[in-house]
Amino acid sequence: MEFRKVLALRGPNQWANFPVLEAWVDLGEWHDKPSHEIPGFNERIMQWLPSMIEHRCSIGQRGGFFQRLATGTYPAHILEHITLALQSLAGTPATFGKARKTSQPGIYRVVVEYEEEAVARACLESAKQIFLAAARNEPYDVPGEVQRLRNLVQRERLGPSTSAIVAAATARNIPTRRLNEYSLVQLGYGRRQRRIRASVTDRTPAIAESIAQDKDLTRRLLFPAGIPVPDGRPVENAEDAWKAAQAIGFPVVVKPQDGNQGRGVATDLTTREQVVAAYEAARKQSSSVIVEQYIPGHDYRVLVVGGKVVAAARREPAHVIGDGRRTIAQLVDEVNTDPRRSEGHATVLSKIRLDEVSLNVLRDQGFTPSSVPADGQRVLIRRNGNLSTGGTAIDVTEYVHPEVAARAEEAARIVGLDVAGVDVIAQDISRPLEEQGGAIVEINAAPGLRMHLEPSAGISRPVGEAIVEMLFPDGVNGRIPIAAVTGINGKTTTTRFIAHLVRGVYPVVGMTCTDGIYINDRRIYPLDCSGPKSATKILMNPQVDAAVFETARGGILRAGLAFDQCDVAVVTNVNGGDHLGISEVKTPEELAKVKRCIVDVVAPHGYAVLNADDPLVASMAAYCPGKVLYFALDGDHPVIVEHRRQGGRAAFLREGSVVLAEGDRETELMPVADVPLTRGGVIRFHVENTLAAVAAAWCLGVPLEVIRHRAAGMSPDLNKVPARFNILQIEGATVIVDYGHNAHALQAVLDVIETFPHSRRMAVYSAAGDRRDEVFIRQGKLLGAAFDRVILYEDHHRRGRPVGEIIGLFRQGVVQSSRVKEILEVNGAIKAAELAMSLVRPGELLLLQADWIDETLDWIKEYLVQLADKKSAPTPAELTFAPASEATLVVEPSPTGEIDVPILVDSPAAGKS
Repeated sequence: MEFRKVLALRGPNQWANFPVLEAWVDLGEWHDKPSHEIPGFNERIMQWLPSMIEHRCSIGQRGGFFQRLATGTYPAHILEHITLALQSLAGTPATFGKARKTSQPGIYRVVVEYEEEAVARACLESAKQIFLAAARNEPYDVPGEVQRLRNLVQRERLGPSTSAIVAAATARNIPTRRLNEYSLVQLGYGRRQRRIRASVTDRTPAIAESIAQDKDLTRRLLFPAGIPVPDGRPVENAEDAWKAAQAIGFPVVVKPQDGNQGRGVATDLTTREQVVAAYEAARKQSSSVIVEQYIPGHDYRVLVVGGKVVAAARREPAHVIGDGRRTIAQLVDEVNTDPRRSEGHATVLSKIRLDEVSLNVLRDQGFTPSSVPADGQRVLIRRNGNLSTGGTAIDVTEYVHPEVAARAEEAARIVGLDVAGVDVIAQDISRPLEEQGGAIVEINAAPGLRMHLEPSAGISRPVGEAIVEMLFPDGVNGRIPIAAVTGINGKTTTTRFIAHLVRGVYPVVGMTCTDGIYINDRRIYPLDCSGPKSATKILMNPQVDAAVFETARGGILRAGLAFDQCDVAVVTNVNGGDHLGISEVKTPEELAKVKRCIVDVVAPHGYAVLNADDPLVASMAAYCPGKVLYFALDGDHPVIVEHRRQGGRAAFLREGSVVLAEGDRETELMPVADVPLTRGGVIRFHVENTLAAVAAAWCLGVPLEVIRHRAAGMSPDLNKVPARFNILQIEGATVIVDYGHNAHALQAVLDVIETFPHSRRMAVYSAAGDRRDEVFIRQGKLLGAAFDRVILYEDHHRRGRPVGEIIGLFRQGVVQSSRVKEILEVNGAIKAAELAMSLVRPGELLLLQADWIDETLDWIKEYLVQLADKKSAPTPAELTFAPASEATLVVEPSPTGEIDVPILVDSPAAGKS
């Protein structure tokens, strides 16, 4: 059994609208062995993982999976359930899973929901090992493996503070994205995003953090404002610490000047030995040490968010209670078995450590770790109540006196923190500090939220919600408008057109498409960027006001969507016969399900813009959580008529004008001939792209007058829509540059070319090698029936096919047509273009299909520059046409990369060579 590949679908995908792992598993020798035929297997699995009794499976009731085991189920299904069980036992609950056959014998896809990707991958691998051990009757330490996975969860997952804020954001429908392996998280998208790192926000001033870090400076800033603070000063060495303690008066506190989390803090010190020992411990934490007045009372943490107190807790120092039998070290070990405790800050409580400070505290009480305290005797391990040193907390929010709250809020403002943990020492938090000799002893940037989220006693406080409310007031959800475009053909043009229209309203529009990543007109990354990684870059960019994403099938299958929700989802078409046969997508219906992912995540206020002429696209309306707009050339299309009858929106043509309708209301937007992209309304597929684009802009709230103005500026040139039916006049010949690379797109181009007057036509053509053989042959037939000369080439996108195979498949189709007179074969797109330009004559039409758009366009632009520099272009020698079956021009590069002189093979039909 082995994993061929494991895909992390981190966004909505064809399986679910949440993250899943998709593992392609080669079951090997186990592929045809059901569970009940493997001796002892079921008993071992049920004994090792009894929690799977809760798995209802397809039976639909508790114990359902165990019933499936008893009656016989297959390894892929078992692997799915073990992986889910391990994730839940590790502390990351997961319940969704599927197991599906592939077209390859013995290979299955196992799909499981996940919370933490690294944990899910580890659980998947462990599930395989557990299955194999159970099947082979080998021992396996399942409890030990579960503990290892739990430790991994604690390392991988966000800490309690960050998790609380992320959960509060999610509850507000604010999208979240973890930006690194630590606690840096983005809330929201684009310009409306905010960032946090635990309780530090992107608006927390660096100066304020620096002030809070310096405890002496904090004290000196608070004192002039009349805020009660302890007397104290920095000290240079142990002797100076003793002198400061004597001057201040006993008892005293010794602590690092820039420490945190209570490390190196010693309190209630009264002897020289204690002060010197505390100084040495503090000096290990910081180069600067403070000695200050000890304030008797309880240790309180008051949390201030956005200038207001939102929670308070009384912190209890780490301690143990004797039982007259066990040592202090044993009692500490017992306390540390609490599952709420862990190393660091991964859980709500931290483990108690017997470090140097703890040993000093024990010594002051007359104990060592091996001492056995009396039954019921309370033994302090630390004097400070920080949770990070093993302390606990009791919620006291409702008891905080208004004057205490006022002092805490004022202290946070003086330091300048938007989120501050104010440490207060007082006998009673319900009384003003001044009347009881209490004081504010520290202000903390990045305060931990654990004590407020799950106090040892008292109620949990919604501190994560308070921080989110500060970051996103008045119900703002941090989202920017998002339009997603998918389909087989027209995706890139429609994407570019929508982005062009939206820029009439939003200053900075991010766009991803087959041609690259764009911020307005600036391309920041070239090549095919129609997948989720590219879209993520836009959503992370804090300059972007709105986003438009071409969303290709490949990206959805490999990684899911980059976004959890979109405002508009445009589906141009599906029934084109392309994009099939890859990743188990074998039928148009299966392809439609993949493409439908963007429709599945339309926001409730948003729209799916669907092609009414394509039944598979039109049927996606049933899955849209929002509203639907249909578009079609014919306003009397039955789908549109019925949809409008129900009050729905539509976009269509009537008497040459684009009409936008909602129910009975109609608005004539503009004559389609006024949209330059359509070349006077002649290019049918660009008319359809125009309908989809203006409909999407309308659904995004772009004013109609803006749509009219911007659409009139959408020209079909090489910059706005590169290689999308760009028409050039070169030396009297008409050259059409296009990127169409499937039969549906080619037929659409040919339909338009039929309206052109040229009687002699030539085509330069190729396609990527990951298509089915019959697709190449079909396109070959179309080429042979439409052109007199066809130049076939291969270049960058053979995608695993041997050299010459793509051309050979095209040739099989081309030779079946009667019109073509010559078939030429060239290795390289640019070599093919150079040959075509040397052969084309005035009055002819040349279809130049780009393989790699940038490369082809750069060559064309350079060609035109060179042509302009020449006083006259040389006329290539005229070549005689001959039937395709009898004459073939073969062009191959020489060893130097130059094109050899073309040679015509014998052509008896023409009587020439």
